[in-house]
Amino acid sequence: MENTSHNFLEVSSVSHTYAEDDTGKPVLDDVSFDLPRGDTLAVIGPSGCGKTTLILMIAGLIRPGRGDINLKGQPITAPRRETALVLQDYGLFPWKTVRKNIALGAKIQNTPADPGTIMELEEELGIAGLGHLYPQQLSGGQRQRVALARALLLRPELLLLDEPFAALDALTRERLQQALLDLYRRRNLSYIIVTHNIEEAVMLGRRVLVFGGHPAKIKALMDIPTFGLEDPRSREEFFAASVSLRKMLEDDR
Repeated sequence: MENTSHNFLEVSSVSHTYAEDDTGKPVLDDVSFDLPRGDTLAVIGPSGCGKTTLILMIAGLIRPGRGDINLKGQPITAPRRETALVLQDYGLFPWKTVRKNIALGAKIQNTPADPGTIMELEEELGIAGLGHLYPQQLSGGQRQRVALARALLLRPELLLLDEPFAALDALTRERLQQALLDLYRRRNLSYIIVTHNIEEAVMLGRRVLVFGGHPAKIKALMDIPTFGLEDPRSREEFFAASVSLRKMLEDDR
């Protein structure tokens, strides 16, 4: 039976240690938080603190060393069709066209990829007319839009994004941030985004989870008052939240 409680995703007392780490210390230690359905969370922290490990655990690709991760009241023990993962390196196959790359996730899941739906996604994400091209013929922003289209074709309940815009120039990055927010509003997505960029975290997360320490623990879970408002970057509250986050991260160096 589907969980009808407030929390769509629940991460409870999760710790993890990689076997090859001869220090014997976990990368993550006693991490707990929740994500209500239809909500967003940005995760930020120093390099190597376990942000990607957390995303891969929620995606079902890594099992936690300790603790539990539940989605709709059920433990996550393997990848699930309703959870989509978008990575920094796009994950596109260079020998497949844009359209075939978009359809790939559905093909792996043995799910029919409706050509009409793919064309609608291309239009929605601003890559219409590029379906016959190959990834090397696209800009970085266009490649990331293709990766988003592939993820959205499966109509996920939960979208996980690991540094998806890190390799892009500032203007393209801001355009794709807005594209993600537009998708969130239109599709009522729940998403978690990992980022190193402070302003991006404040822009895309209704809450921002800050990791700190070695092993990484949750240092803060900050509510962002400007999330969802028009032109948030121009508001004093946006600047104040960014300054506060920067101070937390600097204190952890």
